[in-house]
Amino acid sequence: MKTLKKLLLIALMAGLTSALAQDTEAVKKDMAGLQGTWSMVSGSADGQAMPQEMLKQMKRVCKGDELTVSMGDQTFFKARISIDPSAKPKTIDYDMTEGLTKGKKQLGIYQLDGDTFKACFGAPGAERPADFTSKAGERRTLSVWKRQKEASDQPEQKK
Repeated sequence: MKTLKKLLLIALMAGLTSALAQDTEAVKKDMAGLQGTWSMVSGSADGQAMPQEMLKQMKRVCKGDELTVSMGDQTFFKARISIDPSAKPKTIDYDMTEGLTKGKKQLGIYQLDGDTFKACFGAPGAERPADFTSKAGERRTLSVWKRQKEASDQPEQKK
């Protein structure tokens, strides 16, 4: 009987270790995919679309787990990010380190598809969104970003 218990315990531990390794790899993969400089394609807050003039100025830069979002040359906010790509939908949290909501946490969901990043966040203190919508009264932001090509990604121009 003791041998059976030991075997079950070993099997359980092996399964947990394997699941943790897969989760760690998924986090590494998506965090790598979030790196770089991104331009906003569309955005809305509480159901109100962001004006085109503002969209053109919005930029997000992710280095490691640090994110900076700026509008023009002004920093909008900075945050430490954490993700869970195993959740359905995938979850992303911002621990705000600079900006109007400094010291607060925002809970969100995300989709990462190549060079397109889509995120929906509740306001600080609000529940995590379950879908990618931003309607009046929901206290949510929805944004879509495109990765900017790095200088090294550009084809060399002939002189």
